[in-house]
Amino acid sequence: MKIDAHQHFWNFSENASDFTWMTNELKALKRNFSPDDLAPLLSETGRDGSIAVQAREVVSETDFLLQLAQTHVSIKGVVGWIDLCADDVEAVLENYYGTPKLKGFRMLIHDRTDMDFADSTAHLNGVSLLGKYNFTYDLLLRTIHLPSAIRLVQNLPNQPFVVDHIAKPAMDGSDMEAWKHGINEISTYPNVMCKLSGLVTEADWINWNASDFIPYLDFVYEAFGADRLMVGSDWPVCTVAADYNTTISIVDDWVSKLSTEEQSLILGETCAKFYSV
Repeated sequence: MKIDAHQHFWNFSENASDFTWMTNELKALKRNFSPDDLAPLLSETGRDGSIAVQAREVVSETDFLLQLAQTHVSIKGVVGWIDLCADDVEAVLENYYGTPKLKGFRMLIHDRTDMDFADSTAHLNGVSLLGKYNFTYDLLLRTIHLPSAIRLVQNLPNQPFVVDHIAKPAMDGSDMEAWKHGINEISTYPNVMCKLSGLVTEADWINWNASDFIPYLDFVYEAFGADRLMVGSDWPVCTVAADYNTTISIVDDWVSKLSTEEQSLILGETCAKFYSV
């Protein structure tokens, strides 16, 4: 099974005010993107399906994605959103417990002004409850958030985590040493996986080359191993820099140097195991 471990859907025409992160620079994303748009792209690249990840920090986001998943078999799982810092977080988790295709949750850590948000008291408390209800947690980070995320992981050794977009290092190399240090440390925790995704949007959107990403891919491979890596497109966000096929082929081409078993893990099996697909 080959799975795109990270992509998004949204109805922008009806919910434009929810997408506060869409700057004018991202105006190409200010339209609707649906499973029908993604379906031919999955087929062209030999994918059996995808994991739909939240893109809005509103309570209706999880239900929106779950409704899509009910009618589109290509959606193998949903990573939703709830306010994990809220006082009633456990009641919300109880309500969602056992929901088909709901695999886990994510908050937009990398958009917080507090660099230590990941292991802040309220967030730590909310994330600590996820395991009780068999939910995973996606860590959306930049390099500067890795220290706090590492402390979060240290506190919750039994919670399944996955680092989105290899923690978004600056592709100009300006934070390379700090990123390497953080990746090396967070990878020492066996309950942490990593998504090979979000690469093209961190590079120069016009002048990037696939070879630019090889040092980063090689590094996370050495840190995590194939059994803790999964490929994701970050579609449609990736389209500001490259189309779906071009984006996903970066990792598809890179894994060709690995063993057949390792390729199978990165291209789908690790994702399927992590999200219980």
